[in-house]
Amino acid sequence: MAVLRQKIALISVYNKEGIADFAKSLVDLGWKIISSGGTAKRLSAAGIPVTDVAEITGMPAILGHRIVTLHPKIHGGLLAEDTPEHLAELEKYKIPWIDLVCCDLYPLEEEVKNKNATRKSVIEKTDIGGPTMLRSGAKGGRIVICDPLDRINVIEWLKNGEPDREEFLNNLSLKVEAIVARYCSIGSEYLSHGAYKGIFGQENLECAYGENAYQKPANLYTIASTVLTARDPLAIANWKLVAGNPMSHNNLCDVDRMVQTMTHIGAGFEKNFSAVPEIAIGVKHGNACGAGVAEVGLRQNGRSPTSAEIEAIDKMLLGDLRAIFGGSVMLNFPVDEKIADELIHKFSSEGRRLLDIVAAPAFTPEAVEILARKKGKCRILANQAIAKAGLNSLDHINRFRYVRGGFLTQPNYIFVPSIKNQDVILAWAIGCTSNSNTITIVKDGGLYGNGVGQQDRVGAAKLAIFRADEANNGKADLAGATAYSDSFFPFPDAVEVLINRGIKIIFSTSGSVNDEKIIELCKKKGINLIMLPDTEARGFYQH
Repeated sequence: MAVLRQKIALISVYNKEGIADFAKSLVDLGWKIISSGGTAKRLSAAGIPVTDVAEITGMPAILGHRIVTLHPKIHGGLLAEDTPEHLAELEKYKIPWIDLVCCDLYPLEEEVKNKNATRKSVIEKTDIGGPTMLRSGAKGGRIVICDPLDRINVIEWLKNGEPDREEFLNNLSLKVEAIVARYCSIGSEYLSHGAYKGIFGQENLECAYGENAYQKPANLYTIASTVLTARDPLAIANWKLVAGNPMSHNNLCDVDRMVQTMTHIGAGFEKNFSAVPEIAIGVKHGNACGAGVAEVGLRQNGRSPTSAEIEAIDKMLLGDLRAIFGGSVMLNFPVDEKIADELIHKFSSEGRRLLDIVAAPAFTPEAVEILARKKGKCRILANQAIAKAGLNSLDHINRFRYVRGGFLTQPNYIFVPSIKNQDVILAWAIGCTSNSNTITIVKDGGLYGNGVGQQDRVGAAKLAIFRADEANNGKADLAGATAYSDSFFPFPDAVEVLINRGIKIIFSTSGSVNDEKIIELCKKKGINLIMLPDTEARGFYQH
């Protein structure tokens, strides 16, 4: 502006934690503070000079505090451009130029999630003044702050002389528009009973390409959320790349699938055995090709942690030594030199096993050195939240999937059965996070064969057995093994295939017109058949 003047900040927040410190920092830099209602009282109580909005507008809050800042003397100060015409109008109507607006929004999302929410309570928690101030400030090119995490950044930026001003302000404005858009969509979705739905995300990283080289661009977006909503510690963006090349699209899909399988195994064991064992899973194209769990209670029986971890890894590797080559691994325990050596060299006829991804809670420097591949081809990922992840680690956010011209939504995969058999729980957790149709065979805490993505149950059963045989010199010992089917058997034929290879426990769902025939066959053959209703326990995944 042509004349030097005191800069003005408009502060109006619902959550007042830390707001006094922010306002004081501005005052120390020579700023004047305008505020209203509870925010003004909080700042005054902290000894911070503040001018009430009512002194600017000449009007008190009206309509039960519904209208406070919705006034030309506020929005004129946010929307005016630095032109002679606009400045003259501001002077004529005694409107102050407002340089900064700091505002969070009423907790609409929290109210919508409240099981006791009503239409009236949701409307009352729908902010009007806040979004309007933020968007006016964004359009006017002002400093706009809707995320408390940005307050410190703004103060540091001001102290440093406002470098890269246009880019800095633009980034703040983009965040405002995205958060306000999502905020409005939350209200729309609730009030329309789901007839309208929005999906909002922020770019986290750019991949070289998608599933195939010609599919460009490809990006990972993190789902936008209010600043008050706790971020998921196991979200893919929260995995730290310790070593290796940047993650590809396919790498990210594998990590997402491994997290699902790992958390389902942990949740199943915690629910049924009150403990999460040491778990190792290996995948190829998202589906488990090997998995192993240490027997629950090994540590309590005096066995060392490393011994249990090695047991889980060895069971995982032996699931399919051929498939795991070039595959991805996830562990729920830290990786040291001994664990890394086990992963790379144990049972490896080639001298060294190549892995694309190794993900675990943490890695020692020695472990990273052992696991690393030339040209960074082994991505090493760390996230402490995967350590002994159990029931609380299941993903409860609704899933969505693009279909031509639209997208599908559904609740996440959160069903966990109550069955006191470790092999059954392991088989279920693997099978219900593998591409349907699936039959999964487990024995002694290890995955033997995973027959995924088949069009019929017989094919899935034969594939599971084939994979088990291929991994065991052509003939796996399946006597006493456990099989899981992710839905009911339409005919007894697939059950006969499993029984003929020595499977003794079968977990499936009921709902077939031939349920009675299957039950009778299992009774006749001495098979322990566990059935839950298909409507409750069907385990289809990534259909």
